[in-house]
Amino acid sequence: MEPKSSFSLCVVAAAVLQLLLLAPSLAAAFNYADALAKSIIFFEGQRSGKLPPGNRMTWRGDSGLRDGAQYNVDLVGGYYDAGDNVKFGLPMAFTTTMLAWSVVDFGKFMGAELPHARAAVRWGADYLLKAATATPDTLYVQVADPNQDHRCWERPEDMDTPRSVYAVTKDKPGSDVAAETAAALAASAIVFRRSDPAYSSKLLHAAMKVFDFADRHRGSYSDSLSAFVCPFYCSYSGYHDELLWAASWLHRASNNVSFMSYVQVNGMQLGAGDDDYSFSWDDKRVGTKVLLSKGFLKKKLQGLQLYKAHSDNYICSLVPGTSSFQSGQYTPGGLIYKEGASNMQYVTTATFLLLAYAKYLRSSGASVVCGAKDVSPAELVALAKRQVDYILGKNPAGMSYMVGFGARYPRRLHHRGASMPSVRAHPGRIGCDEGFAYLHSGAADPNVLVGAVVGGPDASDAFADDRDSYGQSEPATYINAPLVGALAFFAGTAKSTN
Repeated sequence: MEPKSSFSLCVVAAAVLQLLLLAPSLAAAFNYADALAKSIIFFEGQRSGKLPPGNRMTWRGDSGLRDGAQYNVDLVGGYYDAGDNVKFGLPMAFTTTMLAWSVVDFGKFMGAELPHARAAVRWGADYLLKAATATPDTLYVQVADPNQDHRCWERPEDMDTPRSVYAVTKDKPGSDVAAETAAALAASAIVFRRSDPAYSSKLLHAAMKVFDFADRHRGSYSDSLSAFVCPFYCSYSGYHDELLWAASWLHRASNNVSFMSYVQVNGMQLGAGDDDYSFSWDDKRVGTKVLLSKGFLKKKLQGLQLYKAHSDNYICSLVPGTSSFQSGQYTPGGLIYKEGASNMQYVTTATFLLLAYAKYLRSSGASVVCGAKDVSPAELVALAKRQVDYILGKNPAGMSYMVGFGARYPRRLHHRGASMPSVRAHPGRIGCDEGFAYLHSGAADPNVLVGAVVGGPDASDAFADDRDSYGQSEPATYINAPLVGALAFFAGTAKSTN
């Protein structure tokens, strides 16, 4: 065999180095595959409706089996958003979109968990499809009066508070929640394009109709349904961001040029020129920019250069050492810190965007431009890994913020089902007021809500494992959904040592 030239050796060495950088922990500190599995099981604990025989959160039972019946509409199913028994349409749709994006971009890393991830997407998409198509020019956006629900501490299997139904119409518009629903249906259509093309087509068709409804009848659902959605899930950012987000997903799902034209014509009016530094169930601007940057980086689509520039600005705000851009804050232990309550939702969305953007950059040989400094995709992956590792236990408290993962994790969740005896352990009904004894108890949860990621520590890395401290101890579907994609990436690219 002839010896390789020095040039060839350099090329090989560079390729190996790049692989090592993009999967920065081949000797990983955590079992990411186990964390991925648990992060998906969590959604089975949040299910509403008739549970399937294989539901793996075995302490849960059927609930909300007559949702919508008094209005002659089937609204059974879907997800409870967090620790209560309300089905809020805006965060549920965002959760479904992010679960779908996780599968679309990182499904190849999920291995045996891919069918479970698809099932999680489908549980949300099935409900949203019913909510969007049951009645013409109507989108059902919420089940249960949250004010009444929050006056009780009841298991979902016992709840007897009003299961009121709320909808947006052409006379009471809700472009924010309608466009997010369109995004969720479109993203889900991509997930099932090959495995169930008929279902995928049905989702995409519904997504187009809901988007048209959102765009033609503009207005915020926070105005139309203020007494029932605020202050719980007010759309503080307005509805412009959701319209652009939904059009972007519809283009990706359909490849229909009309949706890209919509983005190009309406982008500036809908906030494309704004820099923004958080991504959440409410504010989709930076998520849209990262999503659209893929079109610019891979296909060089005209008019999308702006989205790459603004995506860079967002990413630079997270990267230490780019001080002229940096607006992101970190705890002393290294966790991204944006808000005081339920901060972990911003951590998981930022982590997802770091990895998605790294993927899009890498595919086109590009980097992030932070002033005079270029930041490689590998650096974004490394930063994302530090956030994931913090969540799983590499933090000053030595605590995993994922329930059921590791030896030390939160035991007192602000979550009705987890905090009360299950219907299997205590078949008798536990009433509204009686349940508050469990809320205020210092005892550990009788039911382990496997995979739930809680709101997390404060700005000083301190965490109160206390049900009454809901900002820290309450889990939510929109915290977990982006983390599913991040965990899939590390499960597929890193070897575990434990």
